[in-house]
Amino acid sequence: MTIRIPLKKEVETEIKSAKNLKELDQVFKKYLGKNGEIIIGLKSLRDLPKEKRAKAGKELNILKSFLEKELKARTGDLEDKIKKEIKKEEWIDITIPGRKPSIGHLHPLTQTKRKFEEIFQSMGFSVIEGPEIENEWYNFEALNIPAHHPARSTFCLSLCRTFYLKGGNLLRSHTSPVQIRYMEKHHPPLRIIVPGRIFRNEATDAKHEFNFYHIEGLMVDKSVSIANFKAILQEFLNKFFQKTIKMRLRPCYFPFTEPSFEVDIECVVCGGKGCSTCLGSGWIEMMGAGMVHPNVFKNVGLNPKDWQGFAFGMGMDRFAMMKYKINDIRFFNSGDLRFLQQF
Repeated sequence: MTIRIPLKKEVETEIKSAKNLKELDQVFKKYLGKNGEIIIGLKSLRDLPKEKRAKAGKELNILKSFLEKELKARTGDLEDKIKKEIKKEEWIDITIPGRKPSIGHLHPLTQTKRKFEEIFQSMGFSVIEGPEIENEWYNFEALNIPAHHPARSTFCLSLCRTFYLKGGNLLRSHTSPVQIRYMEKHHPPLRIIVPGRIFRNEATDAKHEFNFYHIEGLMVDKSVSIANFKAILQEFLNKFFQKTIKMRLRPCYFPFTEPSFEVDIECVVCGGKGCSTCLGSGWIEMMGAGMVHPNVFKNVGLNPKDWQGFAFGMGMDRFAMMKYKINDIRFFNSGDLRFLQQF
């Protein structure tokens, strides 16, 4: 019987040729593994004649020691190489300025809504919400806008500008229906604001959207007057724009208030001097308001002889446009990060 004794040069070449630890492990298994050539050779020595056994055993042991030594050295070299590569990949230049993490922030309309709520809550108003899908009773009739009422064809909330749904429902065209719902369940005195989305079938342009944000305000007590409204509104305007704002009331007509008026403020862009924003007038219309109509009180079961109050409605989008000097309402829903990141 003959035993194959690998050449030292052959073993050395295979060890040096291993490019990674996996290939080096294959060399180990080939020679020193359970079925490796050297291990099998050492086990087979007992089958050799006595005169050949000593010589072959010596050569195999010398080769085994050499192989173990070379494998250990090559393993160290490959591990050092791996560590250097990892260190190179993880190397950080501490002199480079840190990267500011990208974090989100509130949408300008959300910021405006929260500011509205903060200011009015500081004056004792509660924030109330209601459904966006309404019926004609809450959206029109209860607010003194019956089917035959001329406001249905001339008022800004006319039928032709209302989104009707199947089953006789509609998308609310203002948040005023919530004041009806609230007065049905809560007895005066009361102070509420109702912020939320509303929908009107309008052509979209720089100043109009079919979906925008509205805020309704209502205060009812025994002796509430227009003077109370002016005082509260003036406080709101000053706090929102963070400066003293001039305002004026103009007689107007709304079916759910009597008397009714439009509220204008001095143009915050030009300071009342006249510009393209205010069309040279120095004033900008911001909301409609008035004393709650007696019929509205009757529709919720309240006696108008016992209670009186004021109501107002305004668009939050318009206030945000004035505060942040935005000239196109469509920017709010554009999804353009270049616009949104300014806030």
